[in-house]
Amino acid sequence: MDNRTILVWFRNDLRIHDNEILLRAIERSQRIVPVYCFDPRYFTSTKYGTKKTGVLRAAFLRENVLALQQMLQQLGGDLIIAHGYPEVVLPQIAEKYQVDEVYHHREVAYEETHISALVEEALWKMQINLRHFIGHTLYHKEDLPFPIKDIPDAFAVFKKKTERESAIRPQLGNPDAVRVPEGLDTGRLPDLTELGFDEEEIRQASQLTFKGGESVALKQMHTYLYDQPAQPDFSRLSPYIAVGALSPNTLYHAAKEAEHAMAKKRVEQIILRLLWRDYYRFMFKKHGNRFFQIDGLTGHSPEMLEDDGASFEQWKAGNTGNPAVDKGIRQLNDTGHIPYNYRIIVAAYLIQELKVNWLKGAAWFEEKLLDYGPSNNYGNWAHLAGVGSSMKDNKPIDIKKLTAQLHPKEAFAFE
Repeated sequence: MDNRTILVWFRNDLRIHDNEILLRAIERSQRIVPVYCFDPRYFTSTKYGTKKTGVLRAAFLRENVLALQQMLQQLGGDLIIAHGYPEVVLPQIAEKYQVDEVYHHREVAYEETHISALVEEALWKMQINLRHFIGHTLYHKEDLPFPIKDIPDAFAVFKKKTERESAIRPQLGNPDAVRVPEGLDTGRLPDLTELGFDEEEIRQASQLTFKGGESVALKQMHTYLYDQPAQPDFSRLSPYIAVGALSPNTLYHAAKEAEHAMAKKRVEQIILRLLWRDYYRFMFKKHGNRFFQIDGLTGHSPEMLEDDGASFEQWKAGNTGNPAVDKGIRQLNDTGHIPYNYRIIVAAYLIQELKVNWLKGAAWFEEKLLDYGPSNNYGNWAHLAGVGSSMKDNKPIDIKKLTAQLHPKEAFAFE
């Protein structure tokens, strides 16, 4: 360690545990400058009239950022909370605190990688390096048995080869202390009004059922693995993994350790969902923006109505007349979360029964879901629309059969 200052740019990694950029920055510098930036681009509207971030996810994000700041403070550090474009804000902070290097975790979707490129370009003009780390997946990219360009598109092949020929790394430790520059100007957490939400939306956010922070996430993980009844409704962990308050690596190792205390099938389901999450991230890295195109990876669009506006509005409001679909959508709208199988039902209904453009449904999920992530969301929707990357999984869903299987006591693994 030398007399260096490293800026740690937090994005979807809002935790202390198993966080490589934080640990490596502490190891390699005299002091760090932790920063989280609320980027205005994520609080705009899409071409479908939906918001890129709804009020429930914005409120949940605020709680997780504040919780991260408190965790850093407990270790002797702090967190700068900014509201602005990272390519403008981060160079200003870097100059103020005479930063030598900036660390961040690499993302995979176009908008996120574009923002990274803008930041990198701005920092390069100051002769400051933006160093990329890979910390969002269960399997490390360097440990895969194939380069990204040769990753099998078929999920079953990806799963088999990865499990057989790769290993999941052990968890990283927690820092003992955090050193930041004296007199760190920590900024201020923007309120929901500043992020563009009105009074009615803010009232809805006051009823948020998910509390933010890695301590809450780790406690919920323990409850799910050891204290839940045999058939819980769902784990309630995915929102924390989405914002990075819970490491997927931590969940994997905890699930393996808990195998003696829970059904083996539940452990397998947890790992399967984590593998699908890895798969979609690697597919986004391989195929890029094709997941945001109506014909996806196949070049053939699903059957759609030319005028689907009225049907889309009914679906969004949970007024389709289908009890299971309407129940799922209303739960999504009210809480920002529904179990995985209900997501399949409401999405398949929009595509198969209403013949609505699947990208509109994906955009609605993007606004509403607390656990939204570009690769998981658009990768899943693409498969349901029959245009996804794994051809075997491009198949219509038997909505009636799946609906009949659901009942309140059913166990939903890792939703």
